[in-house]
Amino acid sequence: MTQNTPKSAITNPSLDDFITAETNLQGVAKQTPLLESYYLSEVMGSEVLLKAENLQRTGAYKLRGAYNLMSKLSKAERKAGVVAASAGNHAQGVALAAGLLKIKAAIFMPIGASLPKVQATKGYGAEVVLVGANFAECLKAAQEFSNKSNAIFIPPFDHMDVVIGQGTVGLEILRQVPDVDNIVVAIGGGGLAAGVATYAKLYAKANGKKIKVYGVQSEHAAAYPPSLRSGKPIEIQTTPTIADGIAVSKPGKVPFELIKKNIDKVVTVSENEIAKAILVILERAKQVVEPAGAVGVAAILAGKLKLKGKTVVILSGGNMDPLLLQRVVRHGLAAAERYTTISVMLPDRPGQLALTAEVIAKANANVVEVLHTRHGLGLKISEVELNLSVETSGHEHTLEVVKALKAAGLKPRIIEARED
Repeated sequence: MTQNTPKSAITNPSLDDFITAETNLQGVAKQTPLLESYYLSEVMGSEVLLKAENLQRTGAYKLRGAYNLMSKLSKAERKAGVVAASAGNHAQGVALAAGLLKIKAAIFMPIGASLPKVQATKGYGAEVVLVGANFAECLKAAQEFSNKSNAIFIPPFDHMDVVIGQGTVGLEILRQVPDVDNIVVAIGGGGLAAGVATYAKLYAKANGKKIKVYGVQSEHAAAYPPSLRSGKPIEIQTTPTIADGIAVSKPGKVPFELIKKNIDKVVTVSENEIAKAILVILERAKQVVEPAGAVGVAAILAGKLKLKGKTVVILSGGNMDPLLLQRVVRHGLAAAERYTTISVMLPDRPGQLALTAEVIAKANANVVEVLHTRHGLGLKISEVELNLSVETSGHEHTLEVVKALKAAGLKPRIIEARED
C-alpha cells in the first residue's frame, strides 16, 4: 500500500456500513439476479442458486468496491487523479467509477492482459499502461506511479471501503434469499469473500440464523489455505492459471483478518475442474462466466463442497476473452470426455479411412479432425496411423466407440481420455 492510499474511517464493519454502501451505490451498481440451477441442485442434492454478478455493469462485482471507495475521496484527492493495477475486472471498475465521478484515471495492466478487457477499460475513459508479465509487477509499477505523481492509489481488495462495497453482494443475496444456508464465493486477494462473509455472519447473528460461507481458490494460486493455517498472510509462488482474476500470491491484510473470522472453509479446484464448470454454466445456465467466476461451481461439480440446505454460488465475473472461451470450451469438453482423441492403426491400403469413419458414424459419434501419418515411430512400412478428434456424449459413449472400432477389426487407442 502506498502513502497515497486513502484511509478508511471504518475498522470493524457493522450491518449499517453495508447498508450505507448500498445506498451510495444506487444508480451505479445494479442488483443482479439469482438464477435457479436445477442441474447443480441435482448434483448437490439440495437447492442451488447462482448470483449472476457476471451481469453486473463492467461484467463483474469490482465496480461496487471501487466506487464505494472513490466516492469518498476529497476534492483535492479527486483533483490528483487515481491509479490502479489490475488484470482486467478491477481496471474496468475503477475506470467506470472514475468516469462517473469525473476523476482522471491511469490503469496499469499486464502486457498479456485480455484485449477485450483492455479495450473496455479504455472505453470507460481511463489511460491504460501495459507493463509487466503479471499482477505483482503491475501493482509495483502502479504504486511507484502513485508515489511519484501523487495520484490516489485504489487497491483492488486491501481496503475496508473496498471490502464493504464488495460485501453489498452479500446484502443483496440475503435480501433475495433470506433463508439461505450456504454461500460459495471465489477468493483471490479476498475483497469479495471478506465482504460477503462479514455481512452474512453479521446478518446471521442479528437474526438468530446459521449461515456458512465457503471460499474457493484455484490450486495454482491458493495463498489462503497456508495463510489461514499460519494465522497471517503468507506469500506463495503462483503458477499459470486460466483463473487470472483470482491469481493473487498474497492475501490482503484487511480481507485476511475478516476471512479468518468469518469464512468456514476454503477449498481449491484444478484447471480441468474450472474448465468443466465453465462448460456446465454455459450449457445449463446459459451464462458466460470467466474462469475466476466459475470456481464455486467447479467446487460443487468436483464434490469438494457437499452442502445441505439452500446454497447460493456467486458467479463473480463474466469478462471472458472469446479466444480464451474457445480454448476453455474445448478443454472442458476434453475434461468431460466429450472431446477425445483416438489413435487407430490401419493397414496402408485403400478404403480403411472410409471404414473407420463409417464405424464411428454408426456409433453416433462425430469426427471433427483427422491427422493421417505414415511416419510415426513404431509404424511398420505397411501401416498408417490415424489420430481422430471425436465428439461424444461422455465417457460411456467414448468406450462404445472404441468397442465398435475393435469389433470392426481395428486397433484403437484413446489418447486424451481414460479407457477404463
